[in-house]
Amino acid sequence: MLTVETKKQVREAVTAARSRGLSIGLVPTMGYFHEGHLSLIRLSRSMSGYTVVSLFVNPAQFGPGEDFERYPRDLQRDAALAVSAGADLLFAPEPSEMYAPDASTYVIEEAVSAGLCGASRPGHFRGVATVVAKLFGIVEPDVAVFGRKDLQQLAVIQRMARDLDMRVRIVGAPIVREPDGLAMSSRNVYLTAEERARAPHFQRVLSGLAEQVRQAGPGRLADILDAARRRIETATGGRIDYLTAVDRDMAAVSQAGECMYIAAALFLGRTRLIDNVAVRPEEENV
Repeated sequence: MLTVETKKQVREAVTAARSRGLSIGLVPTMGYFHEGHLSLIRLSRSMSGYTVVSLFVNPAQFGPGEDFERYPRDLQRDAALAVSAGADLLFAPEPSEMYAPDASTYVIEEAVSAGLCGASRPGHFRGVATVVAKLFGIVEPDVAVFGRKDLQQLAVIQRMARDLDMRVRIVGAPIVREPDGLAMSSRNVYLTAEERARAPHFQRVLSGLAEQVRQAGPGRLADILDAARRRIETATGGRIDYLTAVDRDMAAVSQAGECMYIAAALFLGRTRLIDNVAVRPEEENV
């Protein structure tokens, strides 16, 4: 595997791969890899002949007071893990390589990004969409793989690619969980031992909630969600940021029959966890 820091090096490597008749896969990440990331790399590897993994802690998607400075970083460790998963190229640029000092152009998706994390973290998805659009322009992938844990992010990227006629197939990969059910995340390292012991209750309540919503009669959804919020906060000792029933476009719905996903964010100590469950997985298109 080749590790590079500049856009020019990426383009040269990708051009060489295409000259050999290889299709290009891209896995955008912020690094500090865990099994979830590695599953994305392996999936890209199975769908393309040459896999590029980007590792960039993107300052544009962090708001004031968020964890940009303390976000976990370990390039040497990540490079070794990327090799083990089958990556061909690791692109690890500095912010100055990705953004000109006077950069003034951004990508803004205005519908799918409006609620959930978009409401809780203003400007977050502007940063996400902009950096992913830039990576698409640099790598020009045939396929790009994203994890379903960040469900709204996946939906935003799919909408962006559709609306801007980007010639890339966006693939959503299943959530990878710890044995006790907690969704894997680089931010899980922030949890104290006590918080980590309580964290799996978040997913356990969500998992049971999906079946409740499937069976719910008219007018029952709001009560079901309110009860789930209370159960999660009691079991984890945390604070719900949002727990929302949404449709395919990440818009909040008020009737159980319209619900495709339950999406949630939980503050547990200083850590913000996100998770989601599909209510009707057979109808998923995200």
